[in-house]
This record gives sequence, structure tokens and C-alpha cells, in this order.
Amino acid sequence: MSEILAKPALTQPRKRIPWSTIVIYALLLIGAIVVLYPFIYMLMNSVKPGREILHQPTSLPSEITFSGYTGVFERLNMGLLFRNSLILAVSITVLNTLLSALAAYAIAKIPFPGRNFVFSFMLATMMIPGILFLIPTYVLMFNLGWVGQYHALIVPAAVTVFNIFLLRQFMVTIPNEVVEAGRLDGASELTIFLRIIMPLARPALATVAILNFMASWNDFFGPLLYLNTPDKWTVQLGLLQFQSSVPGENAQQIWAATTLVTLPLVLIFFLLQDQFMKAFANVTFK
Repeated sequence: MSEILAKPALTQPRKRIPWSTIVIYALLLIGAIVVLYPFIYMLMNSVKPGREILHQPTSLPSEITFSGYTGVFERLNMGLLFRNSLILAVSITVLNTLLSALAAYAIAKIPFPGRNFVFSFMLATMMIPGILFLIPTYVLMFNLGWVGQYHALIVPAAVTVFNIFLLRQFMVTIPNEVVEAGRLDGASELTIFLRIIMPLARPALATVAILNFMASWNDFFGPLLYLNTPDKWTVQLGLLQFQSSVPGENAQQIWAATTLVTLPLVLIFFLLQDQFMKAFANVTFK
């Protein structure tokens, strides 16, 4: 009995990992390093002494210092800058997501004459470079008296063709029987949109919201063009305050300010990353 117990158990043969799997994981690892390196580089330099940022920018810090962060808060009114950026980013995100979803629902689920032509025309407008609309839009905002106000940035960004396209592609995957059932029950189009389509399209809506928030938060040229008073400046314009005639003079503060400006985007992405993945996994481009 003791000999049987002492006998070593039979081991299963080890499965060989295919070379294709190894290559795929190696490529993914390289891609992850390429994507993460700028963020790690930014964090590392934000807590590094100034002399090391200039002379050893890629090395690990010899000591951890937060003087760059304290310098940012001493020089800038970060609370005001963050508040202004949040007002713009949240307003544009909510308005654009809602209006784009309404337009996408109409194109995807309401059979009106010329629907395909309208959709094709909208796609064609995506081929026009956005820079061509710069001067006409500015002239229009000036004539309306909106230059210097947030309206000049919020209203033109209220609808985006790409977001309509993205939401439409997601909504066509929702079975038409669901919409028809709502109509047979006597629900209006607005009720169907709010109570059926919106919950089912939540991953796509979250994706559009993330893209909108990132675009409006990182926008530098728009606020620079339209906002001419410091009390309305955004965080991107606040970074301009670190301009100096001496190269590297404010290196610590610049890296610290850049890190602070980036953190809200990272936080929002991690909060909504599940919805973000679901949206792109379910979108079918047809």
C-alpha cells in the first residue's frame, strides 16, 4: 500500500505554445510599451529635479520632489482653470451626445424618404477639411456677438458627423422588431428613443461621450481663438503661462501641469472602459 502511495503520479504532456501566439503576444507587448512610455515619461519627469530633466530626461529620478506641483499651484489658479474646462467639456459632451444620438436614431430606425441620400451626404461632408470652416465660423460667431463667450465653442460642436455615423452603425444592430413592438404599443418615437434605444445603445453613447470629452478637454486652438479674457481660460491656455525665454527654466512646472491636466482624462477612461470596449466590439461597419 505504501509503495502505491509513493509511486509518482503520471504527468500530462506539456502543451507547446504555437509560434503564432508568441508572435502576437510579443507584438502586443511592444505596442503596450510604445503606448505607455509617454505617460510613464511624463510622470517620471514631473517628480524629478530640474537639472535631471534637462540632462538626464530618460533616466529614473535620483530623488522624488514635488516642487513642480507646488510651483504650478502658486503660479496658476488651477481651480478656476479646471472649472472653466469642465464647463466647456461637460456642456459639449452632453449636448453633442444627445443630438448625435437623435440624428442617428432618425437615420437608422425611421424610414423617411431620402434617408439613404441624407446619410450619404453626411458622410461626404466628412471629406471636407475642418480648417476650411474656420474663417466662416469665426465671422458668424463675431456677427452674433459670441466671441469671448463659451457659446462660440459649445454651439458649433453640438453635432458631429462622425459621432452620428458611429451611433448609427451601432443602432442598426438593434433588431427592428424591438422598435416595431414599441410602435404597436402606441409609444411615440421620442418614447421609443428614450426608453428603448438609449438603454440598448449605452456602450456606444459612453464611447461618444469619452471621445467628445477628450476632444473638448484637449482643445487648445478653439479657446485661444475665442476666449480673450483670463477669467474664461481653460487648462490648455493656462499652460501658456509657463512660456519662458530661457529653455528649460520651468521644466518641473511644465511636466507637473501636464500631468495634472491629463489625469481627468485617464480617470474618466478607466471609469467607462467597459462600455468603451463593448461599443467597439459590437459596431459593424456596413
